[in-house]
Amino acid sequence: MTSRIATVQAEAWPGDVAHNVHRAAQLTAQAAAARASVVVFPEAFPTGYDTAVFARPLPDLDDTAWLAPIQHVVDDTGIIAIVNTALDRGDRRTLTDVVLAPRRAPLAAYDKQHLHAPERETFTAGGGGFSFEVDGTCVALSVCYDANFPEHAAAAAASGATVYVNSGAYFPGGERRRDLHYASRALDNGMYVVFSGLVGAPYDFIGGSAVFDPLGRRVASVQHREGIAVVDIDPELIATVRDDQRMWRDRRPDLGPHRHLDDLALDR
Repeated sequence: MTSRIATVQAEAWPGDVAHNVHRAAQLTAQAAAARASVVVFPEAFPTGYDTAVFARPLPDLDDTAWLAPIQHVVDDTGIIAIVNTALDRGDRRTLTDVVLAPRRAPLAAYDKQHLHAPERETFTAGGGGFSFEVDGTCVALSVCYDANFPEHAAAAAASGATVYVNSGAYFPGGERRRDLHYASRALDNGMYVVFSGLVGAPYDFIGGSAVFDPLGRRVASVQHREGIAVVDIDPELIATVRDDQRMWRDRRPDLGPHRHLDDLALDR
């Protein structure tokens, strides 16, 4: 069985949860019409990624009525939505991947583990990874800065993941670093990497939503400022790449002690 995953590129209106959730519902329906099994949204899409908004009251999961427009589409179509949002957890605030699945309560599945410097003043980092199965594919979650750390994707692969999804928000000037990280995580681990990026307000986010195959090749991307890109996950390609590109199989969990010598340059 082959799973199909859609990645979103869109602009969130900072602080306007109702508008952003309505837009997310529209894009979820668009992904479902393209026969996607899963749709991935950018970082903090319901609230917008805005430090001023993060300091205000945030949505919580005590009452999930605010997510109802997306949940209705999910229930009607059978698609699974990965919606990253700033979330009030009572004793802490987190940047959380909420997973909406048909006829299930929204699940606060994964909290961003690697917080970027300004985020640390507001949010608490997550304590572990998360993955789920869909159509025979194991999908692992990550958020933006997480993908900068090779060991994060490696831990997902070690848990059985063959797809690593990432919700992000990149600032102007981050294009090369963004694409290099996601392509590298794909090639490092012989898995698909699906990135969903914000565009626009309030910091002129640059998007870049794309899918990279297990060889690190960009195989799909959003062609317009807003929209979706869809890719079929090919398990045979994953198996072939992992057999041929042996970095995953040959990885050593323990490299032993590191030796160091002082300056060997000749005295002058």
